[in-house]
Amino acid sequence: MTTPDIRVHVEHIMGTAISIHIVDPRDDTAVRDAVRACVADLRDIDRVFSPYRADSEISRIRAGDLRIRDADPRVAEVAAACDDYEHATGGLFSASWRGGFDPTGYVKGWAVEHASRRHLAPLLSSSRAVGINAGGDLQLFTAPGSDWVWDVGIADPHRSGSVLATMQVTNGSVATSGPAERGSHIIDPRTGHRAHGVASVTVVADSLAHADVWATAAVAAGPSETTWIAGSHTRTGLLVTDTGTITRWIGSTPVEVTSSSWAA
Repeated sequence: MTTPDIRVHVEHIMGTAISIHIVDPRDDTAVRDAVRACVADLRDIDRVFSPYRADSEISRIRAGDLRIRDADPRVAEVAAACDDYEHATGGLFSASWRGGFDPTGYVKGWAVEHASRRHLAPLLSSSRAVGINAGGDLQLFTAPGSDWVWDVGIADPHRSGSVLATMQVTNGSVATSGPAERGSHIIDPRTGHRAHGVASVTVVADSLAHADVWATAAVAAGPSETTWIAGSHTRTGLLVTDTGTITRWIGSTPVEVTSSSWAA
């Protein structure tokens, strides 16, 4: 079997490492242009949405110096999507629970998906596959007719450096949320308290923005609340509790995990 030619480009944007992977490209100029445009798009989105930059439009909105309707048009687009997801998740996700507009839990997945669909997906005309990894959240594409499959490992939140499960994805997204890497940082918007009881949640969906929101919502829901799965419209996922209990779902149906390898 011929070893694939995988080109990798890494940048640090939105506070995390972002890597772009192109499998067996046949047009180096197209790859360079697409990667450059994708990175520029992500940096521009960060300029608008970063809560860590005092001059970002989000910071100015939160400070009361700018109204959403007067901001970059993408801000209103994101605000509308966040409102929709707050309703869809029954309040498990919210961009406004702290009294100000903070779409941080939505923007990264949306930004990566938006930029990759716009700039990287067109490379499938001259590559076997392309993908982007933003701090462990993935948006993956495979060319029609290609036999390429992305092998994705799911980190074990209770054993650093270990893989709990593996999955195979051709086209789609994978998002993981939980305190294993960043500590207890997710708040249940319904109570204002830190979420507890869930060590990690991995969600597979068509859209990274969608997967990211539902991974965060699942952590906020806690270890015993899984009724949200039926309405999440995700492909599959894996939830690991603080005590090590593992639940997987397929479509809208929760099932017990009996194998360390599964496909999506």
